[in-house]
Amino acid sequence: MELNTRIDMKVRIQLERIEIIHRLIDQRRTGRPEELARRLGLSVSRLARIIEYLRAEGAPIAYDRSLQTYFYTHRFEIDVSLRFQRKDK
Repeated sequence: MELNTRIDMKVRIQLERIEIIHRLIDQRRTGRPEELARRLGLSVSRLARIIEYLRAEGAPIAYDRSLQTYFYTHRFEIDVSLRFQRKDK
């Protein structure tokens, strides 16, 4: 596998994780951070960095301890897309 292909796959995996995290937050179905991290195959600290990144990008993410889930404090959308296009020389 070429280096570019490996990088592309890593980017795709990261985008898919962000999309899954967004969907679960939107549905208020993340569970505790430890559970969400396990479901995504991440460490809790890596998940925390992703959540902080999303907050820095404007995502109004909060955590409800009684419901044990992340949620958006107001409506929020993330548009995750990745497009590959061949360009002939």
